[in-house]
Amino acid sequence: MSEKTKGSCLCGAVRFEIEGEFDGFFLCHCSRCRKDSGSAHASNLFATGARLTWLSGEDKVVTYDLPETRHGKAFCSVCGSALPRQQMNGQRLIVPAGSLDTPVFLRPNAHIFVADRVNWDENLDEVPRFDKLPG
Repeated sequence: MSEKTKGSCLCGAVRFEIEGEFDGFFLCHCSRCRKDSGSAHASNLFATGARLTWLSGEDKVVTYDLPETRHGKAFCSVCGSALPRQQMNGQRLIVPAGSLDTPVFLRPNAHIFVADRVNWDENLDEVPRFDKLPG
């Protein structure tokens, strides 16, 4: 039986299911991934041979492809949440890890493009941790 993973956007307008296994999980620090994630890195799962099915809200999915690059992004037109997208003529599925509702038991394979990472993304284990917003 094939593995099924479910996900959605922040507002719930878009829901999806992925059938198949992930081939890789990378934390990308390139400037493009930082720009489109708004964070220190993008956290994306990759799959070849997996099937993406939109359960609801497919009409709310917008895709942006950065001209003259392989970089792109799919997102919900209502809330802006990152969503899965096909790449290389549908041969590869890229799934933002934060869009998933089902636990993924695959640990990241690697941090990539670390030479391009932001200066404040160092020694983060030393930063205090809280279970909720500190009061």
